[in-house]
Amino acid sequence: MSLKVVIIGAVALGPKVACRLRRLRPDAEVVVVDQDSFISYGGCGIPYYLSEDVPDESSLMKTSFHVLRDPQFFREAKGVTVLPRTRALRIDREKKTVMVQDLESGERTELSYDRLVLGTGSVPAIPPVPGTDLENVYPVSNLRNALDIKKTIIGQEIRHAVVIGGGAIGVEVTEALADVWGIRTALVERLGHVLPQIFDANMAAMAEHHLREKGVEVLTGESILRIEGDAGGRVRSVVTDRRSLPAELVIIAAGARPNSRLAQEAGLACGEGGAITVDEFLRTSDPDIYAGGDCIENRSLLTEAAVYAPLGSLANRHGRVIAGHMAGRGDRFDGVVGSFIVKIFDLCLASAGLCQHRAIAEGFDAERVLTVGYDRAHFWPERSLLFLQLVVDRSNRRILGIQAVGKANDAVAVRVDAVAAILKHRPTVEEISNLELAYSPPFASAMDSLNALGNTAANLLDGLYRRMTVGEALERLRSEEGNPLFLDLNAPRGAAPYVERYPGRWLNIPYEHLSSRLEEVPRDRTIVTICDSGIRSYESQVFLAAKGYGDVYAMEGGLSLLRKLGEDLLGP
Repeated sequence: MSLKVVIIGAVALGPKVACRLRRLRPDAEVVVVDQDSFISYGGCGIPYYLSEDVPDESSLMKTSFHVLRDPQFFREAKGVTVLPRTRALRIDREKKTVMVQDLESGERTELSYDRLVLGTGSVPAIPPVPGTDLENVYPVSNLRNALDIKKTIIGQEIRHAVVIGGGAIGVEVTEALADVWGIRTALVERLGHVLPQIFDANMAAMAEHHLREKGVEVLTGESILRIEGDAGGRVRSVVTDRRSLPAELVIIAAGARPNSRLAQEAGLACGEGGAITVDEFLRTSDPDIYAGGDCIENRSLLTEAAVYAPLGSLANRHGRVIAGHMAGRGDRFDGVVGSFIVKIFDLCLASAGLCQHRAIAEGFDAERVLTVGYDRAHFWPERSLLFLQLVVDRSNRRILGIQAVGKANDAVAVRVDAVAAILKHRPTVEEISNLELAYSPPFASAMDSLNALGNTAANLLDGLYRRMTVGEALERLRSEEGNPLFLDLNAPRGAAPYVERYPGRWLNIPYEHLSSRLEEVPRDRTIVTICDSGIRSYESQVFLAAKGYGDVYAMEGGLSLLRKLGEDLLGP
């Protein structure tokens, strides 16, 4: 007997379930409904459509072999019926039917099912402030929004834009507006730094500095009070709790909420945040109804808690599991560690697992360790700096997360993906130290930067590495508290400006001469060793400790990290 399946939602999850199920069960009758006319498109590509990296919207809706994924394609190539511009109104679980409405004709019909799949996605989180309904104020949650935004940019004189929300979509859209369209853009984030749920403040600060270098006004820790318009109802400014920003265009990228109204009205179990509760087979509290994608809760493989993770890649993985389980294969979805990557102009940031502030909130005894290395062999001409940070549990040396910042190439993703793949197995710092990675000078160092990060974490936990963070070092240097001495291990030419700027507080002894000039290092002051990357600083800190210096620290990341953060020690 054929299996009758109705799927609500035709962007990411729905098409994946439908096509996979038809391959496993060619006898299945599959109907997919969606209230929009745009179906099966790459939603995560929307910022790149706005930046014109993706030349036209149809590119987001085509297969890898350049065929448009429209209802005809699904019908003829996949044996799946897709009904666009069709809204699901309610679910009758007893009758096993879905009431739908044709948005063109207004006609209502009932679709019966043996199995129902909810792929209703998410809706944009709109700040509860006046003015969000003004002309030229747009969320950026679907392809229709993107078309409207681009039409406005092309058709009107847009000199100033404000992006509300410093998450991934917010920074990606900010880049498109400022870089491609030349619009003076302000990015406003309510929390203390951009990408606040994904990165710790020290790593996010590198992204903020890069945005400012590119002409973006980055405003963190500011709340939107209202959006103001002119007499014609078109936006003209955004008012925060600190200032008024001119704007002919406002993009709301303040996050997403699960679109779970249908599920809630049908009496299906949902979590505190409204996302649909599912089991390991992605079944809801009704075993004949599955759900996946942006509308569900996922299980964290690090904390076991329910987490919300609206990602297109995750929706596709959900879809394959749902189809497999419906076809009797027993497929299951264990959960997520939470992996993320974003490009910001010339910079790439990626993370997996927990950042330190989230780990602490979850009850872990979390420490963070940062290193600066190269993404290729140090002698390779095209090498670039790679900033890596581990989050570890002090009590058991378990790795809780990784964050990385580097040039917008493959190097960042490679390191973060390597750790993401093993996080669910609860690796320790020693396993990162000895992680096997492919090596050749054009791609990595013989001792990879990731292995070096594990080594540094082990040294910190073992008490060998006495670190002073950049924030602590800057505070000491600028306040003169405790009269610390900064021991610069770089060559004299590079160190000279700092020696001149901080007389009596900045001493230059090149790393290779430290043992022969040890008598120049006073024993009655706090010593902070500093170099370009932190490697020589650590070795010198260990050497000085062995020579009886009791109050000596190595500054993490060295001058390379200071430059990446935009900190100018030679300024006023």
